[in-house]
Amino acid sequence: MMPPNKKDTPIQDYEDDETEEMQEADLKKLIRTLRSSQKQILELQKSLMDKIENLSHKNEILRRNQNEMKQLVEQETVIVTRNHNEVKNSIDQMKNTLESLKNRMGEAEERILDLEGRAQERIQSDQRKEEEIRNLKHIVGNLQDTIKKTNIRVLGVPEGMEREKGLEGLFSEILAENFPGLEKDRVILVQEAHRTPNKHDQKRASPRHVVIKLSTVKHKEKILKCAREKCQIILRGSPIRLTADFSSETLQARREWRYIAQVLRENNCQPRILYPAKLSFVNEGEIKTFHSKQKLKEFVTTHPTLQKMLKDVLHTETRNTVINMKEGKGRKPHSKRSQEIQSIY
Repeated sequence: MMPPNKKDTPIQDYEDDETEEMQEADLKKLIRTLRSSQKQILELQKSLMDKIENLSHKNEILRRNQNEMKQLVEQETVIVTRNHNEVKNSIDQMKNTLESLKNRMGEAEERILDLEGRAQERIQSDQRKEEEIRNLKHIVGNLQDTIKKTNIRVLGVPEGMEREKGLEGLFSEILAENFPGLEKDRVILVQEAHRTPNKHDQKRASPRHVVIKLSTVKHKEKILKCAREKCQIILRGSPIRLTADFSSETLQARREWRYIAQVLRENNCQPRILYPAKLSFVNEGEIKTFHSKQKLKEFVTTHPTLQKMLKDVLHTETRNTVINMKEGKGRKPHSKRSQEIQSIY
């Protein structure tokens, strides 16, 4: 703008026209620019609207998915809660069951301990009874041996031979036929004579034994000593045997030394079975006597020569004894009784 005090000139008019032209051109350009901008704004507005619509659609989808997820979460929560309650109930039931089982196990253990205690008491009672029975058997055996201490058992005398002279007369005949000097030097008194068992069994193959009860033990020992020295005793031409009379327990105890004595005899140890059931033999120039097999085993362990000699027979004897006890073979058939007693003496 020109100052108001100045006047217009032709140059100025020209400049004003040019300015007008330029302003019109700028205006058109501006209008075009505005139209272009308007078009871009419309396009941008359209693009924004599309994006807004797209976002709204996505938001709707997300909202729908969120609702679905919420429903699923609620359903899962209900299911989990129900399962949790079921598991909790199951755990409580298991705890109650375990507690009941513990109580029952405790009661069972108490019963077992009680039964074990009773069983132990019964075992101890049975052991005491067995020990008492063994002691009683031992006492009875000793009494029988004491009663039979003066007895001589004669084996092999045929049945019915005593009808003429009686058993006492047969015994006197045996002494006269086999030990004439003994009968002349000593007065041997027979207190009693009988066969055992009392009744004769027709099915029995061998004759019953004759038991002679003498007045003194010295007479019995002298007769048996003479019988051992002579080895073969006869009666009217038939061989017989004279042995000591023992209880069944003592006979079994003497029988158990049989194989051991045989091995010792084969090795020149001069074994003997002493009254009532003791083993005696010579070892390194000394006479050793044993009352039981256990004592013999303890002695053998300190003597290598004897240990080697008796190793097999000691084990065999123990094994045979156990087998016989299990099978009930402690006593063999009566028909072979005489042969067993002969092998013992």
